[in-house]
Amino acid sequence: MALITYIQHDGTEHKVQVELGSTVMHGAVDNLVDGIVGECGGACSCATCHCYVDETWIDRMDPADEIEQEMLEFAAEPKSNSRLGCQIEVTDKLNGLVVRLPKSQY
Repeated sequence: MALITYIQHDGTEHKVQVELGSTVMHGAVDNLVDGIVGECGGACSCATCHCYVDETWIDRMDPADEIEQEMLEFAAEPKSNSRLGCQIEVTDKLNGLVVRLPKSQY
């Protein structure tokens, strides 16, 4: 398990233990964290699991691949630290990860 902190747009924090091998999106959906919808179920085809990876974690992650980068163009208010939660696999090295959620996924 890895501890992931989800911070909603209003500042509400949810610290969740997420199973290794799962994704940041599934960790939020499975634990009823508002702000990540995951309409496509993790197929990288909707951008409703858009999140902002805390700046201190960006360099510890594999970069977004071309498909994810293209899908992020459809996300509401993308930033340089935007990622799709469905594309971030939870591993031991992400224990303590902090992600912020946008005001809206649409």
